[in-house]
This record gives sequence, structure tokens and C-alpha cells, in this order.
Amino acid sequence: MDEITIYTDGACSGNPGPGGWGAILMYKGNKKEISGGKKDTTNNVMELTAVIEALKLLKYPCTVKLYSDSAYVVNAFLQHWVLNWQRNNWKTADKNDVKNKELWQELVELTNMHQVTFIKVKGHSDNEYNNRCDELARNAILEL
Repeated sequence: MDEITIYTDGACSGNPGPGGWGAILMYKGNKKEISGGKKDTTNNVMELTAVIEALKLLKYPCTVKLYSDSAYVVNAFLQHWVLNWQRNNWKTADKNDVKNKELWQELVELTNMHQVTFIKVKGHSDNEYNNRCDELARNAILEL
């Protein structure tokens, strides 16, 4: 299986407010940058969207190392929140509806197609790819 490295980030100017997302996909020395935005959204929606849009570009099952500074996204998989939400019919432990359920469902579908390892990176530090994703996300806001 081909191995792909993906970095993602989301940003919001106000929360909610105008938001942007960015991602970098790396495969065999090639790099592809993608980004987009939405006029009225939240930071968490943009973080999820970045991961979804990056995974949607993969044309066949791959082994993916996915780097994100979003504890919301990474912990949902590493701490098995997603499995619990699915088991509980998309309800949280306190019986409320999972926020952004449709995005989570789409992301689960995509992660089921690939072998995805989620890796948490420290945001706004010295990781050039995370910083570039942040720049892509912030530039997407400016282009709205």
C-alpha cells in the first residue's frame, strides 16, 4: 500500500466567523497544497474539513500518516471518542448530539477506506508543514 503523509490545519476569524482550512499531501517527493474557506463557520468545522478534503483526494486505499494540531480531531480517534459516538448512535457521553455529526460521519467513512494514523503536532511552533497549513488556512479566509 502506498504511504502518504498529510498535514492539515483549520483557522477561524472569530468563532463562529469566517474560516479557512489548508492541507499538504506528500507522496514520493511530490507535494500538493489545497485550501478553502467558508464565510460563517467554526474552527472545529475547518479542522475537520481540512482532513476530509485531503483524504478525498486519495484515489485508492493508502497508508496515511496524518499530522494535525487539532486535539479535537486527533483525540477523537486516538481516544476512541468516534467509536463511542458510533456505538451510542452519535450521542456524547452526556446523551447530547455529537456536534458536526455529518462531518464526523464523512471522516469515519474516509478513514475506513485507508489505514490512517493520526499524529498530534504542536501548533504555531517550528513544524514547517503545520505552519504552512496554517498560512494556507488564513489566506483562504482573506480570499472569502
